[in-house]
Amino acid sequence: MNDKYEMSSLPEDIRRLTEGKPFRAENIGMSDSAVYIFEDMVLKIENDTDNVRKTAEMMEWLGGRLPVPRVIEQAAYGEKYCTLMNKIKGKMSCDEYYLERPKELVRLLAEGLKMLWSVDISDCPRDRGLPVELAEARLRVEAGLTFEAGSPAEKEFGSPVALLRWLEDAYPEYDPVLSHGDYCLPNIFLDGDRISGFIDLGDCGTADRWRDIALCCRSLKHNTDGTYGKVYEGYNEDMLFDELGICPDREKLRYYTLLDELF
Repeated sequence: MNDKYEMSSLPEDIRRLTEGKPFRAENIGMSDSAVYIFEDMVLKIENDTDNVRKTAEMMEWLGGRLPVPRVIEQAAYGEKYCTLMNKIKGKMSCDEYYLERPKELVRLLAEGLKMLWSVDISDCPRDRGLPVELAEARLRVEAGLTFEAGSPAEKEFGSPVALLRWLEDAYPEYDPVLSHGDYCLPNIFLDGDRISGFIDLGDCGTADRWRDIALCCRSLKHNTDGTYGKVYEGYNEDMLFDELGICPDREKLRYYTLLDELF
């Protein structure tokens, strides 16, 4: 581990379970959390917030419903919070093996969405619907959130304040399901021809089904069109909707993609 997270300084219960075991740091994705991969465990260190603790509650609720990590131990670490989980088997769906097989990849991602939507949400402990997300977005904007220079959102709206105003005015109809919350390729694990697990569940809860579809479409596009360096042939957006058996709702796709610009 780097100097910031020396093993000897970790909480005792975490240290007891990890000390002396080989690991590697994981830096795939956009998260600012520190993630360390052991042979059969994953240690995530992030800011100690109410959201982190609610995520653990959500993971516990999902146990037996979906293949998600099982929390082994949690502990405060100064202003940080440590979560030690079992390691999900398989490969990230952005692994080159699957990117070179777009039909197989899209079929599995569609299967993962259907798995989420099949979960009974009547007693889901977490609401991630638009009122919650827009309230959080407003806090971010009021705290001084800025767009990445030259981003599509900046070109169209000019400022996060203007985008937030548009999002609040363009409020779409609500179609609630269990939503992953960040249904991007690094967060969906595949093992052969099956979904082996869902990770990074910090925004998981009841939300509109198009929230996950929009982020999945964007992630597929960016992972295949050269945004991350290499172009992979054979993918087009229609493939996902064909597998899902639905027509694309362009307005909702745009809405939820733009909403994510404030997170």
